[in-house]
Amino acid sequence: MKYEVFTNSKLKFKTMSKKSIYVLAVIALTFTACKNEKKTEDHHEGESTEMHDISDGHHDNEGEHAEENRNNEASNDKNSATSAMVDGYLEIKNGLVSDDKIVAAKGGKSLLNAFASFNMESLSKEQHSEYMEIVENATEQAEHIVKSPIDHQREHFEILSNDMNDLIALLGTEKTLYQDFCPMANNGKGAIWLSETEEIKNPFYGSKMMKCGKMQKQIN
Repeated sequence: MKYEVFTNSKLKFKTMSKKSIYVLAVIALTFTACKNEKKTEDHHEGESTEMHDISDGHHDNEGEHAEENRNNEASNDKNSATSAMVDGYLEIKNGLVSDDKIVAAKGGKSLLNAFASFNMESLSKEQHSEYMEIVENATEQAEHIVKSPIDHQREHFEILSNDMNDLIALLGTEKTLYQDFCPMANNGKGAIWLSETEEIKNPFYGSKMMKCGKMQKQIN
């Protein structure tokens, strides 16, 4: 009798092991293309590997905020007054796509100049209040991008992209843009960015995961 109990337990253990192996195999097959594309990241010489604190009390860039910004409807206004801001933002984006922190920093300076030069007289009282709130935070992100190593530039770019999305939703743009989404950014919570091209070129990972992401909508 004892021998039979031992045998049945052993068989049950083998059955459970096979089931576990099967489950693990299924999970392995469900990894996304972004996961398969991800490579081991090499640390750039002289760059900090510690987490950079970018909390500022205005935008926390949590998953809920990213979801909210993804669904923002852009203004239908063909507003040329925002073009310099968009150009500065895109210069940052393209620098990060190319893994070039110098180009990204130049874009940060261009964006700061565009904010400083923007004529707010045409804004309504409601627009002015919201504009000031958005630009206050966006300015802080751009200032960090100007002086930070590229890993920190990318962290601040996540928040800046939300700000620019809000700004375009508020004021509009004459440019044709595409709102893209990377599911791997923001510690796996996902983050948006804006691009002037339909082709996915990921600024959050650059050459490490260039094609990771999808286009969510066209603006204009």
